[in-house]
Amino acid sequence: MGYKVLADRAETDMMRTKYGPRQGLEGPFMFAGGRVLYYDPVEGSYYDPTTDFYVSREEMDLINQQLIQMIART
Repeated sequence: MGYKVLADRAETDMMRTKYGPRQGLEGPFMFAGGRVLYYDPVEGSYYDPTTDFYVSREEMDLINQQLIQMIART
């Protein structure tokens, strides 16, 4: 098993500074394309702080597919 680094240290630190931890949510997590989401374990879905909405299951499937394609390219 292997792994791929999707963001450099400066980008990750900037993401954590800008978004930071939120009470009741896990994350922040950076996805493909620089999208930052939090996971809400109570709701059972991801929350997008830029739109103030939960991400639909279909949209999350597309985000995960982009991530898989990005990893497969290496």
